[in-house]
Amino acid sequence: MPPKAILFLGVFVGALCSAEPINFSRQIRPILSENCIACHGPDEKARKGKLRLDDEQDTKRDRKGDFVVLPGKPDQSELIKRIESTDPDDVMPPPKQHKTIPAAQLALLKEWIKQGAPWGRHWSYEPVARPSVPKNGETNPVDAFLADRQKKEGLTWSAEAPKAILIRRLALDITGLPPTPEEVAKLSGAKHEEIVSAFLAKPAYGEHWARQWLDLARYADSAGYPSDPGREIWAYRDWVVKALNQNQRFDQFVIDQLAGDLLPNPTEDQLIATAFHRNTMTQNEGGTSDEEFRNAAVIDRVNTTYAVFMGTTMACAQCHTHKYDPITITEYFRSYAFLNQSADSDKKDEVPLHEIYPPGVKAQREQWMKDAAVAEAVFKKPNPAWVVGFDEWLTKGPKLTDKPLKTALDAPQDKRTKAQLKLLSDYYVRNISPAAKAERTLADDLKKKIAASKPVTVPIMQDLTGEKRRKTFVQLRGNWQALGDPVDEGVPTHLARWDESFPKNRLGLARWIASHDNPLTARVTMNRLWETVFGVGIVRTSEEFGSQGDLPVHPELLDWLAAEFVESGWDSKKMLSLLLNSRAYRQSSASSAKLNELDPDNRFVARGPRFRPSGEMLRDQALAVSGLLSAKMYGAPVRPIRPNMGLSIAFGGSGDWMTSTGEDRYRRSLYTDTRRSTPYPSFATFDAPNRETCVIRRGRSNTPLQAFVTLNDPVFVETSQALARRLLKEGGTTDETRLRFAYSLCLSREPEANELATLKTLLTKSVAQYKADAALALKMATDPLGPTEKGADVPTLAAWTAVSSVIMNLDEFLMRR
Repeated sequence: MPPKAILFLGVFVGALCSAEPINFSRQIRPILSENCIACHGPDEKARKGKLRLDDEQDTKRDRKGDFVVLPGKPDQSELIKRIESTDPDDVMPPPKQHKTIPAAQLALLKEWIKQGAPWGRHWSYEPVARPSVPKNGETNPVDAFLADRQKKEGLTWSAEAPKAILIRRLALDITGLPPTPEEVAKLSGAKHEEIVSAFLAKPAYGEHWARQWLDLARYADSAGYPSDPGREIWAYRDWVVKALNQNQRFDQFVIDQLAGDLLPNPTEDQLIATAFHRNTMTQNEGGTSDEEFRNAAVIDRVNTTYAVFMGTTMACAQCHTHKYDPITITEYFRSYAFLNQSADSDKKDEVPLHEIYPPGVKAQREQWMKDAAVAEAVFKKPNPAWVVGFDEWLTKGPKLTDKPLKTALDAPQDKRTKAQLKLLSDYYVRNISPAAKAERTLADDLKKKIAASKPVTVPIMQDLTGEKRRKTFVQLRGNWQALGDPVDEGVPTHLARWDESFPKNRLGLARWIASHDNPLTARVTMNRLWETVFGVGIVRTSEEFGSQGDLPVHPELLDWLAAEFVESGWDSKKMLSLLLNSRAYRQSSASSAKLNELDPDNRFVARGPRFRPSGEMLRDQALAVSGLLSAKMYGAPVRPIRPNMGLSIAFGGSGDWMTSTGEDRYRRSLYTDTRRSTPYPSFATFDAPNRETCVIRRGRSNTPLQAFVTLNDPVFVETSQALARRLLKEGGTTDETRLRFAYSLCLSREPEANELATLKTLLTKSVAQYKADAALALKMATDPLGPTEKGADVPTLAAWTAVSSVIMNLDEFLMRR
């Protein structure tokens, strides 16, 4: 039996044994949703027997003396009779469905009816009610809820992890980078909460957590579809990093991205934030319909909005009324109407665009403009010496193309006006006078610099107005050319209450999503935070909070976190700190036979979290310990080294690229050029999406290809070579001190005696091997990193490269534990 089944079987049996009131939303509705709602739900066309089991009134109504559910009387309820029937024509679910309701669930249904068949909405649509924190001696509310649940499951806390492991765990979780030996030494005497605060204050926090958000935003540096041309949209990526580092209120974070342009007097940052929904793909292939792909972009925006912020799979209602959740096709296209007024229309030029100057360029350009104004001002009051030669120049009859100047020059000398004479004199001083050459050169150089400092652009959202506004219709079976009834803007009525003070536009939609009355947004966001920290969400299906999603394993804890999040002022760092300071987080991640049996996925958190990080984190970690990692933040995407395969994309374009030079080659993975048609190979091997669509939850596969990456990918070979050079330069003069330094860099601990002995043996054998093969040694030590310092011992460097690779392929290095 799968863990999920075991987990909830315990819930069912516990409810029966204790005779506690049964919760319809959490205990009964999932049974009906899994087995009955597809045929007896909101979709009229798919509905059988004119019966809705998602509707209380229809479920309990008198059907000429028969009752599907007769409160208090399970034996007289047709629901129970049909489940227990042995007649293949009567039994439910029908045999062709290949589903059987287990005995424990049947007993639960009977008990529910016996208790009066109390009803309720799906659990995630119920308002968030702040539960009381259990009083069991735990000081952190998270621990208090978990301790109560662990006691029921026969579990207890694991011991606290050693301090060095906790420092490393916190560094990776908060910044995505390992701690330096200096940080470990400095923080070893600090309190746990002080360590959390220290890492939260680092700029690397925003860079690390932005990666997850960019998955949600389906951010890419290319437009997608077969031709997949480049797209200049990196200013949005930088905005996300800055917003996270500034700890922007999450409700404002939502509003800025969905409708920053519709706010009163929007700032430049709020305009850039709206690129969240300009990350949709653009079809640039000749002969395609712009309207078809504009429609596809709007559809994507609807689905992404509800998935990211509300954990709701809206796509099911695009073609027909949702079979499981109370969302009609009409409501789908009412949501579509909010996003249907965007001015972009699948054009290659990506308009509308907003021009910006990157911070460094902007400051330099502003200074040049000030200097240019000063440089030009000197010509308004020219030095008398600059006018020398003016009369001679006039008599030569220079060729002038400017009409006012030409008119003044052509006028007879005795009839030139004072204004014409001044015009010619000013021109001579500014453009001709030999005496003013130095000043002229300075002013011209500044003009050239200003002209060369061109802005970058970012696609933004902007709505049509007046007669240009589009009309929205229901699209029959999701066909953009088969239009049904017209619809106005609106939201699914069962998900959250609409405040009539909200405007009927994207801003209103954003305020509805970010409202404290919306029961989904805070729950979904806190579940995602929990999933990132502990490896699996309180709701395992973090992408689906509807009827087809999993139940929360700690429902009261999730609601407490959601309520606390809103009451904290939507403070993301505060909520992250709460989790990171918990006893649950500080536990050792070591498991046991008992834990493996009772809680293999660590849902009850009786041990610390342990899982494999993303491919981006693994690359950044390798760069960091090797000393190669660049601390440069923001700006245009870069292209780190990767294998070139000679592959082509559509229409003859190359899938290869030229590696960036200088420190750009070693920047954090966040800044890597993200191409939808040719994702960065090592990231894809570690389950990174291609960003064509929003991805709520990355999977974690375990394949031999991943070992090939960390052993043979050019990045990891290069970092092994760089680490070897660092160890020889900074690690002392003996093999042992260098190995100890390597462990402090890579694992934040001292090596054990057997580890030292094993690595020393490897080192000795490797030195002998490379001394016997000079060509192999040179390749191992320099390809792809580059030449060694003059006089370097190449065989020794090659041997240390091999040792470094072994250390950086230890489970302890590759796992976050």
